[in-house]
Amino acid sequence: MYAVIQTGGKQYRVSPGEEVEIEKLPWDVGVELELNSVLAVFKEPDQMLTGSDLASAKVLATIVAHGRGDKVRVFKFKRKKQYKRTIGHRQDFTRLKVTGIVA
Repeated sequence: MYAVIQTGGKQYRVSPGEEVEIEKLPWDVGVELELNSVLAVFKEPDQMLTGSDLASAKVLATIVAHGRGDKVRVFKFKRKKQYKRTIGHRQDFTRLKVTGIVA
């Protein structure tokens, strides 16, 4: 059984017992969440929930940790103009452990 959820403007495929890194959430570590923005639930590979069954579906998860991703370096330059600029970025994330899918 797995579900497709939407959070932080992105979609993730999750299943019970799995840990997933999503965009940073404002809650503390150990808080249990109900994610209601479920786009699809598959009970078996060929059996997908639709209609009113999907409207009541939710994913239960617990916040395991907060962190920051690897640094991404961006280098800009313009040839023959002596313009060079290097900047870096580290994205914040929240690690969730999916405890169950209620459908």
